[in-house]
Amino acid sequence: MSSAPLPATQERVDRLEASIDRFVANADLQFSRLYESQLRTQAQLRELKDEMLEFKNEMGQFKEEMLEFKIEMGQFKDEMAAFKDEMAEFKDEMAEFKDEMAEFKDEMGGFKDEMQCFKAESVAERREMNRKWGDLANKLGSMVEDLVYPSLPRVLRETLGREFDSIQARVRLRLPDGRVREFDAYAIASDLAAVNSTKATLRSADVDHMIDEIAAFREFLPERARLPVVGILATLAVNDSVLTYAERLGFLVLAVGDQVMEVKNRPGFEPKRW
Repeated sequence: MSSAPLPATQERVDRLEASIDRFVANADLQFSRLYESQLRTQAQLRELKDEMLEFKNEMGQFKEEMLEFKIEMGQFKDEMAAFKDEMAEFKDEMAEFKDEMAEFKDEMGGFKDEMQCFKAESVAERREMNRKWGDLANKLGSMVEDLVYPSLPRVLRETLGREFDSIQARVRLRLPDGRVREFDAYAIASDLAAVNSTKATLRSADVDHMIDEIAAFREFLPERARLPVVGILATLAVNDSVLTYAERLGFLVLAVGDQVMEVKNRPGFEPKRW
């Protein structure tokens, strides 16, 4: 026969059961919290794992980009090295070209000097040849035909600015009274005439005599007497004092030069119309 528990024991058992119930309830609560925390942690770990995977992928891509950049930099370095070599070669070529140009310049300078010397020699030789030709023409008595007459059209055109209808050389004229006069050369236009007197050596007296030549031209060609006349003196070489005197009287003076016979008057000289 069993006996009922004692009140004190029953109370302790009740308290123990209550404590167990509270413990179990608290354990469930803590377990629930722990479980939720674990779920959150797992979620965070998964998120972290995804982020790490993404970071790994990004790092892999970055690594590939860096590798590609490294390759490009290597190519660029090679290109720069090639460019540097090309520039060095270009620099050498330019230096060589500069030397060649300097040499060419020196050669051209020498050539220019040679040409100037040749030109001077040619001018001197041509003048000497013309002088010798003049001497020969004078010795043969044909200075007018060989030197003066061929030059008159050009001289008249250059000095008087016009063409003449007729140019005659070594003309021998006779008057009714029997007097005879020979003119070295003369040119006739409708409103102007030119009379030439040619001397191997021109003297001041020959300049004075030119006035008589013009008067004789009018006398022996009375049909041309109304025309103004330009006096032209021609010689092999003219003295400066004689040239000055002839210009003072208004005469053109010709002498042997670069163009066989050339005008020796000063530039701009205007001959007198007699």
